[in-house]
Amino acid sequence: MVEILFNIMEIGNRILLIEDEPKLGKVILDELVRQGYKVDLAADGLVAEQFFKQFNYALVLMDINIPYKNGFVLCKEFRALKKSIPIIVLSALGEIRDKVEAFNLGADDYIVKPFHFDELFARVKVFLKRSDLKDEDVKIILDDLIIDFRNKTVVRSGVTVNLTAKEFTLLVLLARNRGKVISKQEILEKVWDLSFDTGTNTIEVYISFLRNKLDKPFENKLIHTKPGFGYYIK
Repeated sequence: MVEILFNIMEIGNRILLIEDEPKLGKVILDELVRQGYKVDLAADGLVAEQFFKQFNYALVLMDINIPYKNGFVLCKEFRALKKSIPIIVLSALGEIRDKVEAFNLGADDYIVKPFHFDELFARVKVFLKRSDLKDEDVKIILDDLIIDFRNKTVVRSGVTVNLTAKEFTLLVLLARNRGKVISKQEILEKVWDLSFDTGTNTIEVYISFLRNKLDKPFENKLIHTKPGFGYYIK
C-alpha cells in the first residue's frame, strides 16, 4: 500500500517515509502532514527506491526491517545518490552493532522503537531548518581544511571528504568556534536540538566519525578533546 500526499508547502519540505507497519506509518504521516510537510509513504524497499529516484526529498525517515530491500541497503544507495540528504532511521533493532552499521552506511540519526513522537518530530524540524548563514559566510578555511557552505563540501589538503548532513553540521559548529571548547550539552542543543542528554554515546560516535574522515588520513590533527569539558578545533 502506498499513500502520496501533497499540499502547498515548498519542495524543500518533502519527506520520504519508509514504514511497513500500517498503523505506525499512518500516525507518523498524519502528524507530519498536520505540521505542513509533504509526505510520500512507502511500505517496502522497492517502492521507496522508486520514490527516491523520482522526487527531490529534503529528508528520509526509514525503518530497517522492510520487505524486498531493507533499510541498510537503501541507506547505502540513497547516500551514494545524494550525499547531503539527512536520513533518520526508525528501528526496533536497538543493539549497538545495528546503530553503528546504520551510521557507517550514512544514516544521520537513529531512533529506537518505541519512541516518543515529540522527540521524532523535534529531530525532523532540526534537519529541515533552513540555513541561517549570512550571504558572505560562504566558506570557512582552517589551515588546509575548506568548508564550502554553498556546495556543502569539505576539502582537506586538496582531498574531498564526504560527510553526512549531521557530520557536516557538527563540523561547522566546531569550525565556527575555532579554539573554543564546545561542551556536549551545547552540541546536543545546536546540532541535535535537544535540551537534555539522552544517555547515549551519539556525540562520541560522531566525533569519532569526523576524526576518521578528517584527521586519521592526515598528519596534523584538527579535532581535539578536553576531558570533562568537550571538543574543539585548532
